[in-house]
Amino acid sequence: METTSGAVAQAPAAEGGQQVPSARRTVDGYLQAPFPWYGLDEAFTGPRWLMQVGTSADGAVEHGSIGHGDEPSVKNEAGSTGEPKEKFAVVVTVAANPSRRSADGTGLLEATSVSSAAWLAGVGLLSFTWPGQMDHSLRDDWLDQQTETAWVLADDLEGPDWSTLSLPVDGVPTPFHYRESEFGWVLAGSTQEGVHVGAYGRGMSAYGLGFAMIKDIAEYA
Repeated sequence: METTSGAVAQAPAAEGGQQVPSARRTVDGYLQAPFPWYGLDEAFTGPRWLMQVGTSADGAVEHGSIGHGDEPSVKNEAGSTGEPKEKFAVVVTVAANPSRRSADGTGLLEATSVSSAAWLAGVGLLSFTWPGQMDHSLRDDWLDQQTETAWVLADDLEGPDWSTLSLPVDGVPTPFHYRESEFGWVLAGSTQEGVHVGAYGRGMSAYGLGFAMIKDIAEYA
């Protein structure tokens, strides 16, 4: 499933956990993709923002993320009601590629699948997660462990950790694999346009979401 040189398509975080907006890439990488991008449909009227694209070993754009809602920081702080202060959903679009030879002919690039979208979404959520009681020095070990867990879970979409959720994609009811954790939710499915869609978020219910092809990604510039 790890088909990219930068599998976690997120901007780096500044000290203290706050994401650096200027670190997000421009729209240029998105425009190079040979596949359509997806985001939340028009029912969502809040802010939308570019994150980053990921490329394969031969430099081709293979996936990227679009954020919706509040720009998340790493720390999962809660308000007085116990609800997360930040409410966001990130949509990950992954090109549906078969196993194929690399550009230099020296090896094979792994195929992408719904599991690829599920893993990228799972790791994306982890990149904005930090158990409040954890010491800073332990976060790397925790993140490594949780990343491996996300990999295992994504490889077993029919397992007991996942349920099935039907959500509209371009107006068509589409089945998604869905799971929740104490840090948020993750889902993944496929579209009729030859791409896989993953998503993750917290503070926004996944049950009311819908997805749609982005007509002009350049408008996000």
